[in-house]
Amino acid sequence: QVQLVESGGGSVQAGGSLKLSCAASGYIFSSCGMGWYRQTPRKERDLVSSLTRDGITTYLDSVKGRFTISLDNDKKTLHLQMNSLKPEDTAMYYCAAGRARFLWWSGKDTYWGQGTQVTVSS
Repeated sequence: QVQLVESGGGSVQAGGSLKLSCAASGYIFSSCGMGWYRQTPRKERDLVSSLTRDGITTYLDSVKGRFTISLDNDKKTLHLQMNSLKPEDTAMYYCAAGRARFLWWSGKDTYWGQGTQVTVSS
């Protein structure tokens, strides 16, 4: 089985930065697409950023230019660098890995981390 463990969340003021990390264990090689979702109590989970094994990245329009996704293959760790944070970025952030090349194609074949809270104050 694949296990994903997030870290790096916290509370920051608007304009600050955080770096989220997602450590993977198990048969992670079976997953092709990885990325980050976020969820607020009133919303469904939204895909923030994704990365394929061959290096294709996607970003939610509202985070383009501020967030950067990357993968450290040696440490089997996915990162999300978040700069210029805004209050609207406040959410629970979930690391995800899917069987499909593109994460959002994975459906039920998606592994999820436990989530890490990001809170941005004004």
